[in-house]
Amino acid sequence: MFGRMVGDFLVLGGGIAGASAGYFLARSGKVLLLEREVALGYHSTGRSAALFSEYYGGAAVRALTAASRSFFTAPPAGFGASVVRARPVVALCPVGSEERFAAVLADGRTAPTPVREIGPAELQQLCPIVRPHWYSRAMLKPATMDIDVHAVHQGFVRGIRARGGEVVTSARVRELSRQGDHLWRAITDRGEFLAPVVLNAAGAWADELAGLADVRRIGLVPKRRTAALVAGPPGVSVADWPMVADVTETFYFKPESGGLLASPMDETPVPAGDVRPDDLDVAVAVERIEACTTLVIRHIRTAWAGLRSSVADDVPVIGEAPGTPGFFWLAALGGYGIQTAPAAGRLAADLVTSARTRDSYLAIGIDPAELAPGRLESEPAI
Repeated sequence: MFGRMVGDFLVLGGGIAGASAGYFLARSGKVLLLEREVALGYHSTGRSAALFSEYYGGAAVRALTAASRSFFTAPPAGFGASVVRARPVVALCPVGSEERFAAVLADGRTAPTPVREIGPAELQQLCPIVRPHWYSRAMLKPATMDIDVHAVHQGFVRGIRARGGEVVTSARVRELSRQGDHLWRAITDRGEFLAPVVLNAAGAWADELAGLADVRRIGLVPKRRTAALVAGPPGVSVADWPMVADVTETFYFKPESGGLLASPMDETPVPAGDVRPDDLDVAVAVERIEACTTLVIRHIRTAWAGLRSSVADDVPVIGEAPGTPGFFWLAALGGYGIQTAPAAGRLAADLVTSARTRDSYLAIGIDPAELAPGRLESEPAI
């Protein structure tokens, strides 16, 4: 038990969002980061096969991603020499989806490193198991990268501790209330924590914590994403293959741990909790990948599921709660949480400390109203 502890910033949630914001906040004061689970990043961060992609998401997400690139390619001291590795993406057009392919291609050509259409010969060189007659067109997204999620997350956590912050696990928040005009008070399973500012970065539980604080919810919906690890073709190294997906977003596969990581790209609304893979979703992934490729999947090495949480417009929520001074959101990062973490965490920290706030938005190229919680109507969580 920690008894009673007072800090400058109370960060709720120890996944990539809370850790990144805490890392940048720790430059300005004492951070108290509280995580409900026994381990940090258990539900989403620790189950992510993250890809850095400036082709992914809407305009605000792409801006946050682009602003995070330099952090990943040249990480600060404490993160290791490299946290990313090149991993191009091949996007296939299922026969009959040519209109969707054309839209994705046109959109991708506006990215910092534009996509380009590729022919059957180049595709076979990149990934020889794709069936030639399954698709009608293909494109290459050349600037995507695998992210070492563990290295990034732990680098943020080490930075918080190195700057005098406290990272407390098994600290589920039971009560969250404003004490007068100056302090927020969190009663947890590990003790009482107080600070002038709360940053709600609790992932799928962010709306629940807002309810404890009598703050209007943002309509957060947790969604399950399933993944399974399968073997590649016998005797073939797949380590340098690209990630392969279809433009209608019904499956992907990519090299992972000597095999292939497969997903049906499901987004099933679920209550916040410790999600498990659904056997049907795993079977769907297998069926779709076998249809697209010559791969025969006879065995699932392991399968798992993670949570991704979003709001109605699928845009992150970063900003101060309307009418509730000192309560800030860093939530609804959806499937973009890892790749946007450096910029989103820095922006949240700047908002909390009022440091270079206008310049922070200008540098990213985002209108503050696009991310502000006040843009959302209150909706019931699942």
